[in-house]
Amino acid sequence: MLHKLRGLGLIVRVFEAGHDVGGTWYWNRYPGARCDVESMEYSFSFDEDLEQEWSWTERYATQPEILSYARHVADRFDLRRDISFSTRVTSATFGEANGTWLVTTDKGEEVRAQYCVMATGCLSTVNRPDIPGLDGFAGPVYQTGLWPHEGVDFTGKAVCVIGTGSSAIQSIPVIARQAAQLTVFQRTANYVAPARNQPMSEAYEEHFKANYKDLRRKQLQGYFGALPSGEPRMVPSMSVGDDEREAAYEEGWERGGLGLLGSFPDLLFDRDGNETLAEFVRGKIRATVKNPATAELLCPDDHPVGSKRMCIDTGYFETFNRDNVTLVGLKAEPIERISSEGVVTAKQAYPCDALVLATGFDAMTGTLAKIAITGRGGRTLKDEWADGPVAYLGLMVAGFPNLFLVTGPGSPSVLSNMLVSIEQHVDWIAGCIEALRERGAGVIEADPAAQEDWLEHGAAVAAPTVYPDGKSWYTGANIAGKPRTFMAYIGGVPGYRKICDAVTAGDYAGFAIDGAEAAPLPDFMAVLRTPQPAEAAA
Repeated sequence: MLHKLRGLGLIVRVFEAGHDVGGTWYWNRYPGARCDVESMEYSFSFDEDLEQEWSWTERYATQPEILSYARHVADRFDLRRDISFSTRVTSATFGEANGTWLVTTDKGEEVRAQYCVMATGCLSTVNRPDIPGLDGFAGPVYQTGLWPHEGVDFTGKAVCVIGTGSSAIQSIPVIARQAAQLTVFQRTANYVAPARNQPMSEAYEEHFKANYKDLRRKQLQGYFGALPSGEPRMVPSMSVGDDEREAAYEEGWERGGLGLLGSFPDLLFDRDGNETLAEFVRGKIRATVKNPATAELLCPDDHPVGSKRMCIDTGYFETFNRDNVTLVGLKAEPIERISSEGVVTAKQAYPCDALVLATGFDAMTGTLAKIAITGRGGRTLKDEWADGPVAYLGLMVAGFPNLFLVTGPGSPSVLSNMLVSIEQHVDWIAGCIEALRERGAGVIEADPAAQEDWLEHGAAVAAPTVYPDGKSWYTGANIAGKPRTFMAYIGGVPGYRKICDAVTAGDYAGFAIDGAEAAPLPDFMAVLRTPQPAEAAA
């Protein structure tokens, strides 16, 4: 965003709480931290030279390598001179008299600007569980999302890990190889596919770099903003025989990665088909974990595949065959408190030297809620979102002029390759600001009726899918007291892009510019269903 706005000749300031660039890859340094999108696709596309000069070492890049990439981008485009590091924004207030935003920081600085862009990330505020006695634990307490930058050595120690989401699934195998004893506390079992990670093939990298333009176009045509994994079957999952369906799942399992969910095009819609994939994964767990009771605990049975974010692993289930690893199911044995010596459940105490909280994030809205954002008439964003987040296209909120959100609630964001969605939002925001300057306009804001229509459209698109069936961070279910609403847009990356393009072509339909009446909205569902020409995607 900084690079793009600089290109428009604008003066730009960036405030960053971290000591360096990297965002989620700056903070999440837990053992085994790795991206679940393939490295060659998890990169910026806005500069061809950047694409060609950077080389990844593995199929799925580790946190240190992605952080190095972010630093390379910052250095290459001389971005650091406009970034204030180690600085948190405490408030942002819209001045109705002058049409500008006043931003204050924890350093006491005040900055006034015409436009304010919130690029605060979807998974950037950690969820610290409210467990009695947690602050009284005698040993160190680590949170996966705020891991010590100097690293942690668990050699010879007894360790308790609370949580079995993505960060736990990645870190548990690594911690288990170090610790003398590891006890894992699981509330909800997760569907996990093998990553099949491997060193980057020189031939594969050369193929990608020689065909980046075409491959990027195909990425944009993918539902999740990613290339198809293998040859997609364009038939319903329940229209084929059991053997053919099993063979399709087996291919996806051996190939590795999140592409398993794409074995058939209807697995996120047809609950019977989804259950066949669920049982396939359970079968793999039972075949891997030697202790039958432990295997059953690890088998998800309370939500469809994909309704909670599916994870990929390297040796996660195999870890529970180790003699030094114990699994505790919290549904039958809930945690009552943390003592000075360890975790106390309804059945027994589990002493430990160190405690790891792999308890996720206050997703999508958590960081924005920590900033005092005030729009027209003294309305705060926190109050506006008291019943759940609302944002037109996930880009702007009615009553908050010239305030833009990057991958905000109501956009594909976390249901996509994040770099694809980030770039699309950056391009749209920059294009919008450029259009405003060309027409001599000063203020743009979302129309309340358009925002409500978008909210209704998002709910209509989500209803036929399995996504609302899971109690996940997608819906805020992991945060006590948070309103339950599905926060991402499920219409897919290509459809969402088409809608954004239609809004722009319709003179920013649904947005009021300088107080004028907003142009009429397109039919979102009709745009979504319109075939997209290949050349348009490019």
